[in-house]
Amino acid sequence: MKVKKYYESVAPYERDQCAEIICPIQFLMDIIGSKWSVQILRELFRGDMRTHELIEALPGISTKTLTIRLRELEKYGLLIRTVYPEIPPHVEYSLTAKGRELKPVILAMKQVGEQWLHQESCICALELSG
Repeated sequence: MKVKKYYESVAPYERDQCAEIICPIQFLMDIIGSKWSVQILRELFRGDMRTHELIEALPGISTKTLTIRLRELEKYGLLIRTVYPEIPPHVEYSLTAKGRELKPVILAMKQVGEQWLHQESCICALELSG
């Protein structure tokens, strides 16, 4: 059944109700869909990382953009920022349990991308992490 036909077969009150519910796919994409967000998460699957390590692992990202994305991911509870009281300050980022829940989603995206690109599987942080 085509989507349009299905939608037309749904009673109007049911369509109105669906319009009021937050789409879970869009909700997730709003969180991880920003440029660099998935790449940052991918790198953090390796383990805790400092800002300069993320900059080195993500060629092309600016310090400003990295800071913005890290704050967004922290705000949504996907990572945690730990500040160690040292001079100079030592800051590390690590995934939370909520952030680690994204691993199968990101891994599935990687696998589909490999199929569409018609290329061999590459080794990345997703497969190296436990």
